[in-house]
Amino acid sequence: MKNFVNVAIVGLNFVLLSVAQPVSAAQSAAPQATPSPSRTSASPSPGQGAGLRMGQLPPDSAAAKAPRTLSPYFVPITTRTKLPDPEGFLQRWLLLEPINKPNRTNTVFTDSYVKKTLNTEYFPGQFTAVPHNGDKVTVEGQELAWHALDATNFDAKLFNFAYGLNKQTYGVIFWAVTVIDSPRELKDVRMAVGSNSASMWWLNGDNVVNLFDDRRMVMDDVVSKRLILKKGKNIIRGAVINGPGLSDFCVRFLDENGNPVKDLTQTLQ
Repeated sequence: MKNFVNVAIVGLNFVLLSVAQPVSAAQSAAPQATPSPSRTSASPSPGQGAGLRMGQLPPDSAAAKAPRTLSPYFVPITTRTKLPDPEGFLQRWLLLEPINKPNRTNTVFTDSYVKKTLNTEYFPGQFTAVPHNGDKVTVEGQELAWHALDATNFDAKLFNFAYGLNKQTYGVIFWAVTVIDSPRELKDVRMAVGSNSASMWWLNGDNVVNLFDDRRMVMDDVVSKRLILKKGKNIIRGAVINGPGLSDFCVRFLDENGNPVKDLTQTLQ
């Protein structure tokens, strides 16, 4: 019995007919070799790009094993005092490692939820003490440390702070404290805050700014009523809560004309 193969090449407008040679019964009964898989279509072996989409590169194992750092978003404090940045944003902060507060979505951050959650006392001195670098507190069995740092941007990038310390980055509460020294009494100033996501802020023990709902960080997103900065030391305290997504905040003071207040000094003491 003869096998015939017809190959039609339409694009070239002709038909090439090829007649195969007769195949013996022995040959037809012989097992056929399985063609080796194409290099371009072979499935990647585990750890060599399996599950990657087109255009994606396999994970960089060396980068994954590299030690995490706070650079370039934060640097250690090397001076006793610090001025705000050129736009008046406060960059020196005491930041507490994140408190575990699972939230699968940020839509729960209503005013009532945020007020209840952030007014809860998680550790002694939460609303009164000015911590020092390296101080530790315990929250529901978690030992958390305070870190005195200078942010390198106008905003404090809390996600990168947590990631750099190999701490959880989602479903968290961050606490931040700083001390500003005013050369004189300043009346009619306003605290201007942006945060991702919700947050609450206190000046000298009084709650002066609240940011509710799921939101991105925008400078001067919410501005307080008119305030008085005392001559000398003033304590700023804030708490930022977030579920999934990035976390950060920015804070500065605006004068009665809406201009940044720049002649303040941050000390953390």
